[in-house]
Amino acid sequence: MGAKVKTMERRGSTFIERIYLVEIFKGMARTLSHLLRNLKDNSKLYVRHYPEVQPEIPAGWRGRHRLTTHDDGTVKCVACFMCQTNCPADCISIEAGERHDDKAEKMPVSFNINLLECIYCGYCVEACPLDAIRMDTGIFSLTDNNRQAFIIGLDELLTTPGAYPEEDQKKGGA
Repeated sequence: MGAKVKTMERRGSTFIERIYLVEIFKGMARTLSHLLRNLKDNSKLYVRHYPEVQPEIPAGWRGRHRLTTHDDGTVKCVACFMCQTNCPADCISIEAGERHDDKAEKMPVSFNINLLECIYCGYCVEACPLDAIRMDTGIFSLTDNNRQAFIIGLDELLTTPGAYPEEDQKKGGA
């Protein structure tokens, strides 16, 4: 059985239609009309006055990473490598070591996240079975002069506080 093939007439057979001059001029006229309208009355333009006025960040927003600790101050991470395995950007590197506090067998000796490679998807947070890694710091602006400053280690991850209370996190859908 043969399928019915419908032949469509090809448009743009004249020279003017093939070089799209009419459409180019229509687009330029639209752009020029917007420019002139905004020059005449710019009170309706949407402008964010950053950094003078900081944006309001909702509780469920995924910001920079942090590692959580137990009540006694020990790290919750057991170096299971789930976050490293689940990371599509491959920006997390963990080195495990022996643990001596009877909470688990392993703990991270080094835990590095390259923020320049991170795509802030939150898969590391979802993969963690112990809620050891979170993205609730409220830090949204990352600037520095060298690339090494964007590789955050275990000490910085542990000392970064969370920006939102626990109740807001649950309501925010993080």
